Amino acid sequence: QVQLVESGGGLVQPGGSLRLSCAASGRIRSIGVMGWYRQAPGKERELVASISSGGVTNYADSEKGRFTISRDNAKNTVYLQMSSLKPEDTAVYYCNALIQTSLLYTNTYWGQGTQVTVSS
Repeated sequence: QVQLVESGGGLVQPGGSLRLSCAASGRIRSIGVMGWYRQAPGKERELVASISSGGVTNYADSEKGRFTISRDNAKNTVYLQMSSLKPEDTAVYYCNALIQTSLLYTNTYWGQGTQVTVSS
């Protein structure tokens, strides 16, 4: 009953930029922390960045200064602005959100993933 839909992935050259979006929809009472994770082939899924409902952000060390996470609470949407992209940023990027759907039920939801490929 809750969906997270990512968009904005694609192919970009090294040094380029991309903006990912993730919109939550469905039976939503409130949304807590939202985040972006990525998984490269043969590697474990790792945190890229997260943002609380109040706007407090957290970044993986390798992304600090290159990526910016933001959110629009009115639209239930989280964004990831990526710049100075490197080939090692190539991965499937997943959106994640802690969503309360009723007074007694809160769960973590995942999007389906969007491919980001950095290559010349």
